Amino acid sequence: MIHSTQTDGGITVVRPGVERLTAINSKAFKDEVVALIDAGSSELIIDFTSTTFLDSSGLGALAGVLKKIGHRGELAVCGLGSEVMQMFKICRMDKVFSIYPDEAAAIRALSEKS
Repeated sequence: MIHSTQTDGGITVVRPGVERLTAINSKAFKDEVVALIDAGSSELIIDFTSTTFLDSSGLGALAGVLKKIGHRGELAVCGLGSEVMQMFKICRMDKVFSIYPDEAAAIRALSEKS
């Protein structure tokens, strides 16, 4: 389901691989990202450029990923379209996650923190 790539700086960029992250597929998304964390990825960027809709289950999965990574690393999100950003704001997740306009900005920010 997910597509991930590793940058030269060791940052893993994850693309959900679905247009809609909902109750139907959010558990699989979370499980796959958690497997990346368990395999040693500690700096993650979730790129939502191709995701046009996210419901509370999708946000819950993302919160579970944040909890899993804990203090061992960093998690950022980028590429939020207007509907996805609206859901983040409604649920006040825009106060919880570091949000960047695109992948390049997120990589720069995480690289500076390292």
